[in-house]
Amino acid sequence: MSDLLLYIGNKNYSSWSLRPWLAMTAAGVPFREELIPFDDDNGNPAIKAVSPNGKVPLLVDGTLKIWESLAIIEYVAEIFPDLPLWPESRQDRARARSICTQMATGFPALRNECPMNFHRKREIIAVSDGVVGEVALVETIWRDCLNRSGGPFLFGAFSAADAMYAPVVNRLEIYCLTNNPDTLSYMRSLKDHPAFKAWEEEALKEPWFVAADEV
Repeated sequence: MSDLLLYIGNKNYSSWSLRPWLAMTAAGVPFREELIPFDDDNGNPAIKAVSPNGKVPLLVDGTLKIWESLAIIEYVAEIFPDLPLWPESRQDRARARSICTQMATGFPALRNECPMNFHRKREIIAVSDGVVGEVALVETIWRDCLNRSGGPFLFGAFSAADAMYAPVVNRLEIYCLTNNPDTLSYMRSLKDHPAFKAWEEEALKEPWFVAADEV
């Protein structure tokens, strides 16, 4: 049994939990998971007992605790250097880290107005100009990566970059934020990945309804 333990939040809502879970699962990293649900406006009170920042995700390796999605992915890539968490070439790894950091620190309008939600039915909603601009930026990033790599994923094979942008795939779909054929093709590739489908299947089974994360 793996010594790595990944604490996550609700699979229906927790976009930050999805990112390292998806990267690790797709790469074949052995780990255990523990879900601490948030079901009210107070977030995840139970995670505060174990997580230094009081949030999910949190990776525990023995006595070491690593928080923040991208930091977790980087740590796992260091201890499993032979697993395909990042692209093979140095240049592609640099590009991948750049766009992953951009995702981790940016896109506030899309994140706030269009939360990830696997239970939600597809429906057009009114969004701000900020969301429209951020969707256009995401599509530009994806187009540039796919044109360079040839697809089907951002750097050819599935990598941490795809995992970091996976919640956006759900957002673009359920809020009907794009009809670009190239974008939709990439979204289909990611949605068809076995790891993404496994997360989605579990998300759809969850009973929790969190009003604060519904639009």
